[in-house]
Amino acid sequence: MNFKKCFVVLVFTTLVAMGSASAACTNATLTGVWGYFVGTAVGQFTSDGNGHITTGSQTVSQDGTIVTQTYTGTYSVATKCTGSLTLNINGGGTVTANFVLDQVNKGAQIIDTVSGDSASGFGAAEGTVTCGLTGIKKTYAALLFGKITNTNTKVDYVVQVILDGHGHVSGSGTFDVGGTFTSTSISGTYTESSNCTGTAHIVAGASTLNFNFVVVAAGKEIFMIETDSGTAAGGFMQQ
Repeated sequence: MNFKKCFVVLVFTTLVAMGSASAACTNATLTGVWGYFVGTAVGQFTSDGNGHITTGSQTVSQDGTIVTQTYTGTYSVATKCTGSLTLNINGGGTVTANFVLDQVNKGAQIIDTVSGDSASGFGAAEGTVTCGLTGIKKTYAALLFGKITNTNTKVDYVVQVILDGHGHVSGSGTFDVGGTFTSTSISGTYTESSNCTGTAHIVAGASTLNFNFVVVAAGKEIFMIETDSGTAAGGFMQQ
């Protein structure tokens, strides 16, 4: 099964307290809630510290068709802080991947190991954060990239995104669609639930863009995927 499409690209960033690079890793190093952005998928999963992914969900672009998948799985972390995982998609399909944890075990780089596929990405621990419409204004720098699938047109967006804490979006940025550049302001709305997942509806000039997202890194980063039909685009926002 194509990893990009069923991509539970779990990214295995760790929530272990900042330890020394020489500290040995175990399955317990990977414990808690994680978000990821890999290939054409953005998602979130929970790891129990004993080698099991107990719950997981993701939004995936399958050649421009947007689907939501849920899964469970298993994983193994070696003492040198590398690892592997197997994801079992509800409804059918298995995904495998290898990963490498960073020095503080709060982030990871991942590559799928499904024969004939090519996908990679990264993830981060959710960390300690209160999600939802908290009333706290936050400003992010966003990088989004991908393509319009039916024409294979490349898209790249660099945007300042302001979330006002009450469900409203503002900001401005540069939008590249197939080599045509537009600089414009943005407006819109967003939702954010207490489990650190959400949606965004953004108007940029004549275009309307919709996204699903996952909050990670104690609220300092957000992974996003566009949910408009005929797109395979996503990226991340950083404070």
